[in-house]
Amino acid sequence: MALAEACYLAARQLPASETFGLALQIRRAAVSVASNIAEGHQLPRASYRHHVCIALGSIAELQTQFELAGRTGILPPDLVGELDQCLREIRRMLIRLRLSLRRDP
Repeated sequence: MALAEACYLAARQLPASETFGLALQIRRAAVSVASNIAEGHQLPRASYRHHVCIALGSIAELQTQFELAGRTGILPPDLVGELDQCLREIRRMLIRLRLSLRRDP
């Protein structure tokens, strides 16, 4: 949820011309991460693992979107760096969660 909040705040900093472009994609991917984790948690183990994989895909989308925002200069480099660090940490946590879901309960 903290990631989704940070992404929403970052998306607000994008120019108005990006409201229905990059900003929308950022918000959707950020919500997807939290939503897939929450939904998967209520499902059987194999389905949960699948939802974690989808959340990892959304993390990759966010990394790409923020890299683009940084490369084009529409977000400040320090903000992009902070977001990238956060995304990397959450990616590591999700990978560990995915691995733990492979093990027998």
